[in-house]
Amino acid sequence: MLPPRGEGAAGDRAIQQALVNAWPADLPASDERQLLTAGRALLRADVTGAGRGRWPTHFVRQETVTPAFSPARFRIQAAIARRDGRPDRAVVHLVWAGTDRGGTYTDGRITDLYFTRTSQEGLPVWVPQPRT
Repeated sequence: MLPPRGEGAAGDRAIQQALVNAWPADLPASDERQLLTAGRALLRADVTGAGRGRWPTHFVRQETVTPAFSPARFRIQAAIARRDGRPDRAVVHLVWAGTDRGGTYTDGRITDLYFTRTSQEGLPVWVPQPRT
C-alpha cells in the first residue's frame, strides 16, 4: 500500500518497496548500482540544473533554461533500474518530490530515464539516451 500524498520522507520507504515488488530485479547488482547512481544524478541535473556539466551532450539545448526546482527543495523518493527489452538497454524508474520556484509542493512525480550500454576505453558504460 502506498502512503498518502504529502506524507513526506516518511513515505519514501513504502514507495521504494512498491517499486521493488512491482518490477523484480533483472540486472546484475553492479549494473543496477551504476544505473541508479547515474539516473539519480541525471534527474537532479535536469530538474535543478546542478551537475549538468557531467552530461554536456544531454543538456546542449537546456543550458540557458532556468531550472524549475532548487536543489534544496528536491528529493528522490524511490528508484529502481531494470532491463528495457535487451541486455544492452535499461530504464531507471524514479519517483521524486519537490517544491517548484512558485512554491507548489508535489510528491509522487514519476520519471523514466533510458540508458544504453556501450564501451569506452574498453570498459562497459551506461549512457543516457536523449528524450524523444
